[in-house]
Amino acid sequence: MKDADGIAADLLALAGVPVGRLSIEGAEPVLGSSFRVDAAAAAAIGASGVAAAAIHAARGGGAQDVAIALRHAAAEFRSEHHARDAAVPAGEMWDPIAGLYPTGDGGHVRLHTNFPHHRDGIVALLGCGNSREAVGRALLNRQAEAFETAATARGMCVAALRSFAQWDAHPHAAVLPDAPLAITRIGRAPRRALPPAAARPLQGVRVLELARVLAGPVAGRTLAAHGAEVLHITGPGVPNLPRLIIDTGRGKRAAALDLNDASGRARLAELAVGADVFLQSYRSGALAARGFGPEDLAARNPGIVVGAVSAYGETGPWGGKRGFDSLVQTATGFNDAEAAACGEALPRPLPCQALDHASGTLLALGIAAALLRRHEEGGSWNVTVSLAATAKWLRNLGRVADGFRAAPAGDVSDLLETQGSVTAVRHAARLSATPAFWSHPAELIGTSPAEWMASQG
Repeated sequence: MKDADGIAADLLALAGVPVGRLSIEGAEPVLGSSFRVDAAAAAAIGASGVAAAAIHAARGGGAQDVAIALRHAAAEFRSEHHARDAAVPAGEMWDPIAGLYPTGDGGHVRLHTNFPHHRDGIVALLGCGNSREAVGRALLNRQAEAFETAATARGMCVAALRSFAQWDAHPHAAVLPDAPLAITRIGRAPRRALPPAAARPLQGVRVLELARVLAGPVAGRTLAAHGAEVLHITGPGVPNLPRLIIDTGRGKRAAALDLNDASGRARLAELAVGADVFLQSYRSGALAARGFGPEDLAARNPGIVVGAVSAYGETGPWGGKRGFDSLVQTATGFNDAEAAACGEALPRPLPCQALDHASGTLLALGIAAALLRRHEEGGSWNVTVSLAATAKWLRNLGRVADGFRAAPAGDVSDLLETQGSVTAVRHAARLSATPAFWSHPAELIGTSPAEWMASQG
C-alpha cells in the first residue's frame, strides 16, 4: 500500500507533471475512517501545489519546495465545517428532509433536498407532506432501487444504499475509468506561452467559473490560492448554500448572469473569449445546449482549457445523472463498508465530503497540467473528473485497519486564518517561494460586475 507521497507521485504522473520537491508530513489516521481520506487529501492537495510550482518554474520563477501536513490536508477536506462569517449567521448546511431513510424492502435511500426544487420534487413524487416524518412514512411503502430510478427520471437527487458487491455488479460501475482524472486535447491552437514570471504561479491566468456545491468551487478556490483571477458566474435567483459560498468563494469575484437571456449568453461568450480556463459543473448538456460545450469554447477561443466535474461521468447507464457527494458515497458502497468496519448497523458516511474535495482538487491539478501543456505544445484542452471515478480511486487506495481510533472533531484553530469577518482554514499546500493565499474573502453573488479586471499583471 503506497504512502501519501507515492499516491501524489502517481497523480502527478497521470497529469504529466514532474514530481518536483514534495514532502508530506504526518501519519494516518487523522479523521475517523477506515478509508484513506487523509492520504487522499494530502496527495491531491500536494500534487496540485506541485503543479502550481511547475507553472511558476515554467514562467522563469525557479524551482521551489512544496510541503503539506496530513492533519492540515484533512482539515481542508472539512473546510466548510470550519468556515464562519461573524457578520452572517452560519445557517444549516442540510435541509431538514435530507438524509438517509429506510424503505419498505429492507433497504435505504439517501435524499439530497438542500435546494427547494429538489425538496419539492421529492415531496411531490412521494405524494406526502413536507416534513421528515411524512417523507419517512411514505418511503416505507417504496422499494429502494425502484424509488431511486423513479426519482432519477424526474431529475431528483436520490441514491439507494448499496454494498461494494452490489455496486460492482451495477452496469455503470463497469464503465468508470480507473483513473480519477482525464486530460484530452479538443482542438488545435498555437502554443500560448505563460506570462513572464510573477509573484504568484497563476497570476495573470483568468478562470471563468460556473459551478456550485462543492467540487467545482473547490477547484476554483484552489486555483485562486495560487493567484489566478477567478470570476464566479451564477444565475440570478439560483439557490446556493451560504456557508459553502463563505468557504469556497475566497479569492474570487462573484457576478450574476442570466443564461436564459440572450444578453446574458452574449456576455458570457465575451468573457469566455478572454478566459484561459472555463470551469463548470452544470448538468450534462446544459451548457452545450446554450453554445458553451467544450468544442464550442475551443472554436471561439483556441487554446482555452475547459474543466468539468460531474457526479457519475458523461457516458454509461448513469452518464449525466445528477448527484452529490453524499449520494455517490451511498450508491457506490462507501456508507455500507464504513458501517461494517466500525461495527455499526446503520450506514455510516465518510468523515468529510471526500469525493467533492478530492474531485475539485484533482480538477485544479488537471487544469494546471493543461495550462503547462498549452504553454509547451499548444492546443485546446478538456479536463474532466467525476465523483464516482474519484470514489473508485479512493477505494483502490486501500483501507486503514485502525482508522476509527481518530476523531474528526480535533482542535484546528492553529490552521485557521481571518480575513475581514470571515474565519476559515488556510490552504494546506506550503510553497517555499510563492506561498498560497486568498487575496480577499468571499463576495456575495452579484457583488462584482461580469467583466475581467483591467490588468492581468
